Amino acid sequence: MIENFPEWLQIFLYSMIPGLEARFTVPLLAIREFEWLWWQAFIVAIAGNMFLVPFILKFFKRFEVFLYRYPRWKKAMDWGFPIIRRRADKKIRTYETFALLIFVAIPFPFTGAGLGSLIAVLFDLRFSLSLLMIFLGVIISTSLTTVIYLTGSLYLW
Repeated sequence: MIENFPEWLQIFLYSMIPGLEARFTVPLLAIREFEWLWWQAFIVAIAGNMFLVPFILKFFKRFEVFLYRYPRWKKAMDWGFPIIRRRADKKIRTYETFALLIFVAIPFPFTGAGLGSLIAVLFDLRFSLSLLMIFLGVIISTSLTTVIYLTGSLYLW
């Protein structure tokens, strides 16, 4: 179904998916499959990756209250949120937004803008600084994977 959309919209939408995000959409979809230039894909993918971040930062607390009404979601959040807080607590409390930047910038599984936004909300970090650090982290992460793909493509692919 999504294959029928224009290429730019596919890049935008795939960049919104946690796990893929812009860091993998640019090199693997836009450059490799669609044969776009890196800078064209970069702009569209970053926009797609960042699209939901302000909404998560602003409205997730309200959404969390709504989800707590349902036993399955309550059970999942009561299980997952303490794990996130425990694993990130010391680093986030010590370095705050810089730790958020590093967390989002590292292109590993279970890092990125989506989970970075959730961490910013769970630790009550300031909206503007969180948005800036997540944006910079997405740029760094996407740049790293794109450079690795472009410089290593002759040897790895």
